[in-house]
Amino acid sequence: MNKPVPLLCACLLGVGTLMSSLPVLSKDAAVAATDIHVSPQLQAAVASSSRTPANVVRDAYRHPAQTLAFFGLQPQQTVIEITPGGGWYAEILAPYLRESGQYVAAVVDPTALPAGGGRDYQQRSRDGLAKKFAEAPALFDRATEVAYNPAAPVLGKPGSADVVLTFRNVHNWRSSNQAEGLFRAFFDVLKPGGVLGVVEHRAKADVPADDKSGYVGQAQVIAMAEAAGFKLDASSEVNANPRDTKDHPNGVWTLPPSNNHDAADAAKYKAIGESDRMTLRFVKV
Repeated sequence: MNKPVPLLCACLLGVGTLMSSLPVLSKDAAVAATDIHVSPQLQAAVASSSRTPANVVRDAYRHPAQTLAFFGLQPQQTVIEITPGGGWYAEILAPYLRESGQYVAAVVDPTALPAGGGRDYQQRSRDGLAKKFAEAPALFDRATEVAYNPAAPVLGKPGSADVVLTFRNVHNWRSSNQAEGLFRAFFDVLKPGGVLGVVEHRAKADVPADDKSGYVGQAQVIAMAEAAGFKLDASSEVNANPRDTKDHPNGVWTLPPSNNHDAADAAKYKAIGESDRMTLRFVKV
């Protein structure tokens, strides 16, 4: 795990099979949470006792079973998760894909960054994920890693992935002028008919690229994906939170789980919960 690992071959779904797993929808169709079917195999992965208990608590806000089902996830697919962080979703995805598919963790290559805090942060993140994988081989022994340069990202061989997933990352890419290149990299690595699944903190409206709130306008995310060649297939409100007023003193980090607020306001922000989030499914056509 100390060096980029090439994407491994796996049993892949054909394009027709991939597309048939998704409901037929009109452009910009919204899918109700009650209309999302979660397979027993996916539900079992989410309900597994191998998951970190503190991570399970956040299911109430992240809705992993419904979110992954909405993205059309199948156990035979090659799935690339962009910057998995501490491995919250990896705990579900790697075991779910272990037998028939392939889980790929796409991490920032620290050596591609200038010396300093940014490089150190990415190295700690990469090392932490590698440690997590090494300590639980029964879950992660078949997971692979690809390290990318955020200034010129390459996530694997063109057309090699069925699904690319990103959770709450777009605001960081916009503020560092990396979003355009990353969305192009997503498009390039996906096979025709492949799915890009995006979950992101949702602003009330468009925000400047240098906005520090952590929120992004939904129309802005759609525009970035479409500029890279994707078509918006559907949206879901499964991760919506109408209690989030989005006007917090420390942006999205005011809310759980960061809780960057005065101790006196703990009850207020606990009552709000985690951020309001868009959930968007794009297709490479």
